Amino acid sequence: MDPSSPATTRFGRFRTALSESPPLLWAFVYFFCLLSGYYVLRPVREAMAASSDIEAVFPPSLIAFFASRGIALSEFTLQFIFSAVFVIMLVLQPVYGWLVSRFPRRVFLPVIYGFFIATLLVFYAMFDSGIAGRGLAFILWITVFNLFAVAVFWSFMADVFTNAEARKFYGYIGAAGTMGAFLGPVLTKTLVVRVGIPNMMLVSAFLFSVCVLCIFKLRTWAVAREALREQVSGEIPMGGDVLAGLKLIAREPLLRWLAAMVVMGVGVGTLLYNEQNAIARTMFSSAEQRADYFATLDLAVNSLTLVVQLLVTRFLLSRFGIAPALLIPGCAIIIGFSILAASPLPMMIAIVQVVTRASEFSLAKPARETIYTRVGREWRYKAGAAIDTVIYRGGDLSFVWLHKLLSAFGSNVVFGAGLLVASALTFSAWRLLREESKLPSERAASDPSMATRTS
Repeated sequence: MDPSSPATTRFGRFRTALSESPPLLWAFVYFFCLLSGYYVLRPVREAMAASSDIEAVFPPSLIAFFASRGIALSEFTLQFIFSAVFVIMLVLQPVYGWLVSRFPRRVFLPVIYGFFIATLLVFYAMFDSGIAGRGLAFILWITVFNLFAVAVFWSFMADVFTNAEARKFYGYIGAAGTMGAFLGPVLTKTLVVRVGIPNMMLVSAFLFSVCVLCIFKLRTWAVAREALREQVSGEIPMGGDVLAGLKLIAREPLLRWLAAMVVMGVGVGTLLYNEQNAIARTMFSSAEQRADYFATLDLAVNSLTLVVQLLVTRFLLSRFGIAPALLIPGCAIIIGFSILAASPLPMMIAIVQVVTRASEFSLAKPARETIYTRVGREWRYKAGAAIDTVIYRGGDLSFVWLHKLLSAFGSNVVFGAGLLVASALTFSAWRLLREESKLPSERAASDPSMATRTS
């Protein structure tokens, strides 16, 4: 066969995949719009969080409350934000558990996205009118949105695609998200100075509306797959305990190592993020300048992610399974933190952050998500969501305070600790692979009696 023929080129293979699996196109559009809408807003969040003007983030009453107790809130901006996000996650987790337990997929998926679209319109009004405390409210909202919206997306993909299809197609789906994540910062860099921050909320609201359309389109294939494999239909409520996700994590070794890997990944990311914020706070004076800076970083991350997804991810997952995709990022992060521990230069911090985030998005995340195609719905929608929300933010909370402690001793100490965390991340990936090898086949996983077995 001619190596340049359509069947052998990357675009040709993508066209072939679309013909083999019609839902792939809708999944492609869904993730593209989801991450594009998020990345339009992410630089705004980073600009707010890195602001040297405390009144641009917190309402005056909250600043006064802490000041009256001898606490300068400006010294604990990120610690307060991460603590508040964790508390919100604890409150929302049983609400989410109740929603997915009591309502069918056709109801709870649109409701989740509809809620986020409606709140974006509220933020448009808040930023347009300059309401005090809008910065804090927006930072908390978008952090919660990112975790829940993306977690729900991947859970839904596990309803639509088989494990074999996931290994073939998740690289393409991830690339679609990366292209959306690439477009988002471009839109922000192009528009934010001209139209202002409030109107960026409307851009994202439109993109998230397209996600809702994709959900309705993809339901058809999810129902068909469940019927073909005699699985319990997602069109009826799954029932169960609203805290079943956390209970499953506590009981099942595979989920515990998944959670451990996520926490360690959050740890290295949080240490880098906090150092990067400290740099931005001293380098730039305005929110627009910081938004532009973080948009540039996002573009670098997404460019590298897209290259890896198009050239490496599908090949690794389909040829070798998930092991290389889980272990390579950990090894790369160990090398990066070793360099930073010896020489924590600002440019090197930015480079390692780009490599760390890109390896997570392009390799580790798609590899972890393929595991959920082989387990029951409670694992996907409840345990998976709990790991990506409460467990994730618990890691954030722990490491943001750890960074506060370690930063008093200098950046070398921060990155020395990060090296230990990166080593724990790699060890967690190795243990996760051992547990994943004990999973029943996908056919057995479709049987409710097998849905919670890991050995």
